[in-house]
Amino acid sequence: MSSPSKRREMDVMKLMMSDYNVETINEGLNEFNVEFHGPKESLYEGRVWKIRVELPDAYPYKSPSIRFLNKIFHPNVDETSGSVCLDVINQSWSPMFDLLNIFEVFLPQLLLYPNPSDPLNGDAASLMMKDRKQYDQKVKEFCERFAKKEISLKQQLMRRPMMMKM
Repeated sequence: MSSPSKRREMDVMKLMMSDYNVETINEGLNEFNVEFHGPKESLYEGRVWKIRVELPDAYPYKSPSIRFLNKIFHPNVDETSGSVCLDVINQSWSPMFDLLNIFEVFLPQLLLYPNPSDPLNGDAASLMMKDRKQYDQKVKEFCERFAKKEISLKQQLMRRPMMMKM
C-alpha cells in the first residue's frame, strides 16, 4: 500500500463488501456508521448497535476512534459518550490491523469478556463484580430499550415488496 488514503479506501471497501451495513457521513471515507450485531452466546446476542467510526488522516498508522451511538450497559463502554475502552485500539494499535478486525474480533471479544477492573462505566463494573445476576438483567434491559432487534434473512425477504410479473 503506497499511502494511508489508499489503505483507508481499501479497508472501508472491505468492510462494505462484508456482512456489515456501512453508512458514510458527509462525502468522504473518514467518518461512517456501522451496524454491529451482538456476538453469539453473549448477553448482547440478537441485537444490533450503530457504531460511529472516525478514521484519522494517519490511519492505519494511527488508530480509529470508535463509539456506540445507542446506549449499551457495559463496564468498558462510557454510558454517556459511547466511547470504548479497548487496549488494542487505544494503546497497542498496529497498521497490521484493519476495520474488519475491529468488528469481527475486537468488539465481539469486548462484549463477550468485559473487564470490570478497567472500567469506563463504574456503575456497570461495580454491579458486575457485586451481583452478576442483576448485572445480566440490566444488560438485557438496555439491549431491549436501546438496540434494534436482529432481523433474520427470512424476515428481510418477507419485508421486501414482491416483484410483479408482467
